[in-house]
Amino acid sequence: MRKVILWMSISLDGYFEGPDRDISWHKVDAELHDHMNRELAKMSAFLTGRKTHELMAGFWPAAEQTHPGDRQMAEFAALWKRMPKYVYSRTWQDTSWNSVPVRAVVPAEVRALKALPGGDMTVGGAELDAEFMRLGLIDEFRIYVHPVVVGQGKPLFPEGTRMQELRLLETKAFGNGVVMMRYEKSASLAQGAGQSGKAGV
Repeated sequence: MRKVILWMSISLDGYFEGPDRDISWHKVDAELHDHMNRELAKMSAFLTGRKTHELMAGFWPAAEQTHPGDRQMAEFAALWKRMPKYVYSRTWQDTSWNSVPVRAVVPAEVRALKALPGGDMTVGGAELDAEFMRLGLIDEFRIYVHPVVVGQGKPLFPEGTRMQELRLLETKAFGNGVVMMRYEKSASLAQGAGQSGKAGV
């Protein structure tokens, strides 16, 4: 059965966005970009919130034209365009770029997706991540800690996030100071999720 992986870059003090959704502090160099392209190419789908999807759709389809000659960006642009994207939203209708609108996070539907053949799936988006965590639907956490203190913004784990026991699977340090930490849900908490979820945003 394929996994749902929460995949996120955060600051040392735990924020995934600074004020006004600023992520200019992300330190993505050629080494890190190559690594992410290789790992994301193994996935089978992106599970995403509407706001995150709109940001991605507003940039990546034209990335090869706006950044000519950038191999890593061209590789990820091609990957993003071909990858199925489940967009959780009460209002989203657009099915371009292999997008599938989903109205709410329903555990039974997520489990059905996990039972399909193929690679693992990544989940991303502030509200969506929190909802998947609340319902116990995250199988693995892949966190990239960037060597910067942001001071304020949106934390990856907001106050009220339920406690979860995790098991360390892997760590990897990159030359630019970013450290990847990969955890899986402890077997003692790997069962039992909520019955239904909130609608997407």
